Amino acid sequence: MGYYIDLKSISIDNYKEILRTTELIPSWKILEKDNNKNLNIIKKHDIKNLDELLIALKDKTKIQEFSKQSGLPENYLATLRRVVNGYQQKPNRIKDFICVDEDIVVQLEEIGIKNTFKLYEEIIVRKKRNEFSIKTGISKSEIIKLTKLTDLSRIRWVNHTFAYVLLESGYDTAEKVANADYKKLYETIKQLNKEREIYNAHIGERDMKMIIEFAQGLDFEIEY
Repeated sequence: MGYYIDLKSISIDNYKEILRTTELIPSWKILEKDNNKNLNIIKKHDIKNLDELLIALKDKTKIQEFSKQSGLPENYLATLRRVVNGYQQKPNRIKDFICVDEDIVVQLEEIGIKNTFKLYEEIIVRKKRNEFSIKTGISKSEIIKLTKLTDLSRIRWVNHTFAYVLLESGYDTAEKVANADYKKLYETIKQLNKEREIYNAHIGERDMKMIIEFAQGLDFEIEY
């Protein structure tokens, strides 16, 4: 439970299935080949879950050592580490959200809250949000907006701009994204951006599918 997916809860066997059913981007395709065999080798080195995997592949030196011990290629292990490490992506900075007023950013920064990870524990339940509103003087409507932006920011690949886009499109919580149809989400986002020109990057149906798949692994513990 928490801002990130609990990597201890994803066993190596679970991850085999995740890799088997997830559409991988070209730079990750190396993980498809011999998926079952390679992860079984990792299991034999007493690595039971993704948290232990990241510890074993902590840096380049560890990857080289594990490659020698296991016989698995360094480039495979480096890619695996990069993909798994992405489960804990860098939080979005509050000041980067275009829909958050500067005075609110300053208020939050004065009490040490500069990003969505820091904000998470303050907004997880209604009671804490109400207390936080009283403590900071930030209105309840702004607090709920910050709550939703924080929730959306937990989804892999969702930066500050795309969190705002999802908010504006009506897919304003991680749970709504997780339950979305990727084609419908794509069309909704495409139409919104056509009308308002929020971003320039190309975001396709495959991107929406990957975002939804990641959102499905999150805990939906925020009380709305």
